Amino acid sequence: MTADEARRRFAQARVARLATVGAGGPRLVPITFALAGEVIWSAVDDAKPKRTLALARLEQIAADARVSVLTDHYEDDWGALWWVRADGRARVIDRDDPDGQAGLRALAARYQPYRDRAPVGPLIAISVARWSGWSAS
Repeated sequence: MTADEARRRFAQARVARLATVGAGGPRLVPITFALAGEVIWSAVDDAKPKRTLALARLEQIAADARVSVLTDHYEDDWGALWWVRADGRARVIDRDDPDGQAGLRALAARYQPYRDRAPVGPLIAISVARWSGWSAS
């Protein structure tokens, strides 16, 4: 799969998994996201139950900015299977920062719940350095 095809498939996916690494080892969590250019945006929201907005992924990104984000497609027709991974560097941005506002707009354009109520926490901006993927067909 070419990088352009990987990026196209990634952009169409509705959910992804963010991989970070820290002192305790790797951590993988599902995220909602928006792709704007070569930047993947995700936000810390309070719409889903969380004990705190100071999430481990934010701490891990502060310690090591290298991340991967994975999307995939599964169905019983295994000829239709595919996955795409974006590798890059992440940074945590305050939602009131001008860049954070751009990220919020990108997320709101993609997800109705973010149009109804903007995320309250910081955003994660991932600058993609490499697109890779695989497709059964």
